[in-house]
Amino acid sequence: MPRPFRTSVVAAASLVAGITLALPQADATPADQHRQQDFASAAQEFGVPQNVLMAVSYLESRWDSHGGTPSTDGGYGPMHLTDATAATAHKPAFSEAADDPRGDTARPQRSAPNSARQSTPDLSAPALHTVDLAASLTGVDAATLRTDPRQNIRGGAALLAHYQGNHSTDPAQWFGAVARYGDTEFADEVFSTLRTGMARTTDDGQRVTLAAVPNLPASPAAANDPGTECPTDLGCESVPAPYQSLSSDPTDYGNHDLANRPTSQKITYIIIHDTEGTWNTVMNLAQDPTYVSWHYTIRSADGHVAQHVPTKDVAWHAGNWYVNAKSIGIEHEGFAADATWYTEALYRSSTKLVRYLAAKYGIPLDRAHILGHDNVPGTVPSTVRGMHWDPGPYWDWDHYMDLLGAPIRANGTVHTRMVTIDPDYATNQPVFTGCDSANPTAQCAPHGSTSVILHTQPSDSAPMLTDIGLHPDGTPGTTLLSDHSSRAETGQQYAVAGRQGGWTAIWYLGQKGWFHTADAKWASGVVVTPKAGKTSIPVYGRAYPEASAYPAGVPVQTVTPLQYTLPAGQRYVLGQTAADEYYYSTTFDTASHQVIKGQTKYLQIQFGHRIAYVNAADVNVIPSFAP
Repeated sequence: MPRPFRTSVVAAASLVAGITLALPQADATPADQHRQQDFASAAQEFGVPQNVLMAVSYLESRWDSHGGTPSTDGGYGPMHLTDATAATAHKPAFSEAADDPRGDTARPQRSAPNSARQSTPDLSAPALHTVDLAASLTGVDAATLRTDPRQNIRGGAALLAHYQGNHSTDPAQWFGAVARYGDTEFADEVFSTLRTGMARTTDDGQRVTLAAVPNLPASPAAANDPGTECPTDLGCESVPAPYQSLSSDPTDYGNHDLANRPTSQKITYIIIHDTEGTWNTVMNLAQDPTYVSWHYTIRSADGHVAQHVPTKDVAWHAGNWYVNAKSIGIEHEGFAADATWYTEALYRSSTKLVRYLAAKYGIPLDRAHILGHDNVPGTVPSTVRGMHWDPGPYWDWDHYMDLLGAPIRANGTVHTRMVTIDPDYATNQPVFTGCDSANPTAQCAPHGSTSVILHTQPSDSAPMLTDIGLHPDGTPGTTLLSDHSSRAETGQQYAVAGRQGGWTAIWYLGQKGWFHTADAKWASGVVVTPKAGKTSIPVYGRAYPEASAYPAGVPVQTVTPLQYTLPAGQRYVLGQTAADEYYYSTTFDTASHQVIKGQTKYLQIQFGHRIAYVNAADVNVIPSFAP
């Protein structure tokens, strides 16, 4: 229904062809409150309680319009009306490269994942096409519902009314309709938001407020499937990944490794991935013994969680065996190669799960332990270029850390010589290319990002830095979405290398990288620097024991330096002490599996966009503010 407006007749009535003209006056609604009014109008038109409509929208989009771009699973606008066909029309293929998801040279490398199984997503689910039903209910075409926030809100209200079947004014009576919009866990979160209320300014400057309804009756708690490891109210589903022998060859098996963590090895990382496939596609892949594995998947539209591999076992997800053996992998439904967004429902389920796992295993909630797949290092020089780059530059790490209860805050001053990257997500909109397979050199649609571009000089026109692992020819980084040669990410910490005007330089891959000082917070902590007398030291992609630690019958894993070096005089922030361990697991029969531990001490540092490891014997560990 059109937004109400007042009309008046022109004082000196003008007659044109005998018709009296009544001219509408300007809308009296303040410019930054139109979305609030749109919710009120749509709620009245379709008989939906306004607060229910607003709470559903908040859990889908935080009331943002995202400039009409689709979410990672093809949802559009404040109500996340889905049109997966339109969203995937020009979706570029995600590079699977030729990497081994195990990242372990001790076992014969299995074939690279079959990207063809992901490049043709299963779009059959009705949940991926709710814009069609909204169009039939409102009489508004799908294209308008995707791009016009007001009509999108009307479409969402029409869907809720359709699911409800009656026009009860009691919000408590709408739980079932909200569950049909998403699922039971989604409805739980919607009603939790109703009880607490919410207010924020959207990505397009609209001020929206949802008043709290504190006395709303409790909704039924979602139950976890037996055997799943999840918070009690998350409603986790069990979709087990198979541990299966594939032939008479004892090394030919899939798709994960049995283990006994944390008794055998401490779990120190949680790795954030995106699926590069739709939910139905990914559920099939998770149960394929010839494919790879991960521990959990989270659905975009409603935050539903499925667990595949017990956390005690090692999944094949990060492309680095050292990291695999010490991590839990969580996939999030979406496509990194889209200039799009992740839903609030997905973020909330993910952070509930990560908080639970971090508490269970004693994992600190910081960006040295909660890593994106794009932060995991290559194992040896030849694997660096093929490492994945999901969840991509549009994953909102700042909001994610807020939801984890570990917000990014300043804990230092300009004198402590260390920064935490933290640009404003909404206004930080770097130029990226590679979002449209039909026109790969075209700029992606402007969108908020947590990536900060680094330059060789304090100027936006200066070249980017060079990552010789990604650009062996020595050329600078590019604007390609997948090229993080010269990008620092929200929450990552770096030692300050210089300051000039409104610019700050950090040490990054052996170089000085300049960025706008406003895109970081001052920090303090501990850094490493090469010991006196060393012109440079090697950096590693895994922290394996020394050769003498390996027992007879277990092949020694060579600790091969990466193609980078850490020069004298430079400093890099210490993330954690890394245990020198190697999990020997190469056969279906677990009798020979063992964890080899040595005497070498490694330190994890934030070296570039990815973490890296250095031998503690090569460096001094000092306060960031030390001269």
